Amino acid sequence: MLKVLSADYAGGYTLICKFNNGDCKKVDLSPLLSYPAYRELKDLRRFEQFGLGATIFWTNGADIAPEWLLQHGTDA
Repeated sequence: MLKVLSADYAGGYTLICKFNNGDCKKVDLSPLLSYPAYRELKDLRRFEQFGLGATIFWTNGADIAPEWLLQHGTDA
């Protein structure tokens, strides 16, 4: 099962994610901000307040599948 082991804020709407398969990806999440679950994260103060479980999540209930993060990221 793919998991995000760590995530660091990289400015804007970008995170650096390290995965349990050894990959490390820089992921721009700005394309998600037009979807209802992510709209309030356009406020960077809210975006920056992410948490980490098996993946990234926010207090509004939004989260992102680790597979999506891996697929949409670029090598960091």
